Parts: sequence; C-alpha cells; structure tokens
Amino acid sequence: MATALPRGGYAPRDVLNAPALKAAIDRRSRARCDAEPVREWLLNHFFRHVVGNLQAPPPAVQPVSTLAQARQLLAPAALPPWVSKAIETRKAAASPALWWVDPEGAELLALELRLVEFLGSRQGTPLEGKLMRVNGPQAIALWAAEHAAIEAQADAGWRRHQPEAVRQVWQGRHGVFVELLPHSPGLRAEMAYESQLMRHCLGQFANRKALQGGYGEHYAAACESGRLRLFSYRSLQQQPHITISAWVGAQDGRLAIDQIKGKQNRPPVSRYQEEVIGFLNSLDTTADTPPDAAGMGVVRLQRGWCPVSQAHDAGEQLQLVKRYPALVQALPQPSALVQWLVAARQPELLKGLALAPGVAQALEQGR
Repeated sequence: MATALPRGGYAPRDVLNAPALKAAIDRRSRARCDAEPVREWLLNHFFRHVVGNLQAPPPAVQPVSTLAQARQLLAPAALPPWVSKAIETRKAAASPALWWVDPEGAELLALELRLVEFLGSRQGTPLEGKLMRVNGPQAIALWAAEHAAIEAQADAGWRRHQPEAVRQVWQGRHGVFVELLPHSPGLRAEMAYESQLMRHCLGQFANRKALQGGYGEHYAAACESGRLRLFSYRSLQQQPHITISAWVGAQDGRLAIDQIKGKQNRPPVSRYQEEVIGFLNSLDTTADTPPDAAGMGVVRLQRGWCPVSQAHDAGEQLQLVKRYPALVQALPQPSALVQWLVAARQPELLKGLALAPGVAQALEQGR
C-alpha cells in the first residue's frame, strides 16, 4: 500500500538573497553530480522550502529591517533597486521584514544532504519519476518516518562481515579505519553489515535479500560509480564505531567530507576524536568543515584537521564562529571580535566565558 503523503507547503517570506541561494544549491548539486531529477527537485522544492520555511538561529537566518543591514549582508554585490522600496513599505505598514538566509549555513547544508539522501533512495519505488509531486515538508516528513522505521527494524535480519569487501587504510591506537571497496562483489553486503551494527541508513536496502533499492541504493550506486568513498572505523574484531562518507571531486579527486556518524547517527564518542583527526589528515580533503565534524569538535583549518580547541588564530576563530556560533564555547580564549560577533547574534552562548571588558559591559547594559 502506498504511503500517504503528509500535507505541507511553503510559507510566504521575502528573502533578500534568493538568487544567491538558488545558485549555491545548483553549484553543490553539480559538484556532487546529482542526477538531473534530483537537481531539478532541489532547485524547485528545496529552494522554495529554504526561502519560505527554513528555521535556524541568526546569523543563518535573520530579518533585514534597514538598508545598512541589507548592504552589509549583500556586499560586495550591489543592492537591488527593489530592496529600498520594500523596506520602506514594510516600515510604514509595520509588516514583517525582509529576510536573509546564509547559503552555506550549517542547518541548510545538513537538511540539503538529508534530502539528497531521500531523493536518491527513491530509485525503484513508486515515487521514481514523480519527485516533483513531493514538496519539501512532505519529503522531510517521509525521511523522518523512514529513519524511525529503520531504527525499529535494525535488529531484523543479519549480514556477516565480508573481509574481501574492505581494506585497511589507517591504523589508530584503538582501532583501524577500513575503506569499503567499490568494486567488490561484497560491497553491498558489507554496507548492510555496517548499518546493522551502527543502526543508520547507509546499507538499508528496500530489497534486503537482493540488496537493492532504498537508502542503500543511493550510497551503493554513488560508491560503485566512484563518486563517493566510504570508510569505517573498527575494532580489531571488525566492530564498527564510526562511519565516514566523502564525495570525490570531479575535477581534482579531492575528498569533501560529507558525514561522520557514530551509532544511531549520533556524533562519535569523544574518545575517538584523536583517531578521527589522524585519519582525516591522512586524506587529501577540501578545506570545508562539515556539520558532523563541527558537532564532534573537529574543524578543518588551513594547516589541517584539528580539535577546535587548537584554533588560536583570530582569523580562523572568526571564520568558524560565523558558520558555527556554538563553537565559541570550545575556542581557546576567543578574540574580542569573535565575542562581539556572538554577542550581537546569540549572546547566550557567551555564558560562562571570560569576556573582554567592553563585551561584558555591553551585555550587562543590555539586560
């Protein structure tokens, strides 16, 4: 029986930088080599969901009520002619402000990857070829429902470890990182084994006997085609503890780290942080810090991967906090500029920190 789609639509919200949002979505989709139906869905439904519905704390999503603020957010691009009139009209009518959405915001990127996963898993289902009938809220609800089902069924069925489907690529103190081999006949069975023990969707196939369809198909097809590499951190008894996926750059082959998952999609436990950093530094990766890495206190700086506690440079701190404000809690002596930035956007994150006198005074006066 077909799953009933939940109702949902897009809220009316005027976003100042909507063209830049669509361009960023398109650029990332092309870099991942998404299938054309997936890219079309992202540019239609995901874009409309981001514009109308995305909820995230400032600075990822913020109202724009003044021309000065609009100029600052859009710089170095020129201010579109309609913006001035729109702000004045809203002031006079006391109606909601314009909005600005960070095209690289952590919440936006995490949701985009979740939906790319959902769309890729539709191959071989009744929704294949009908993706445009599913809007953003419906896709998000279906993803959540299916992942709840995956968790509930995690103990059903079993796959054995396939030794020929992996190769050791890095030796740590507590375990080893292995890579799942894209051309191994046992790849899909090994993905299913990884998912069973980790309780996530990497190897959850719609047809569990044939190992085809569903979320597993999305990842397996990308791995088999050379677009995605899959790594697993394991004990010497091949017990998985961390799963890492990385997209392979079409032009230079560099790896863009995508997901770093512990069991049940949680961040890996802190005692493995050193192992993860060592492994990531053994790879030729891009300079991006994905949300999963930031969530476990690991960041990509110019000199390589390291704990956020080693980000001493003021410029590095500023770039990190712009994208992940909560990291201010882990920074070593965050600079005054970083403190001012956080104070203007999420002052509650500064609680318990040793603050610059001016910042402390401003927060005290603002209470």
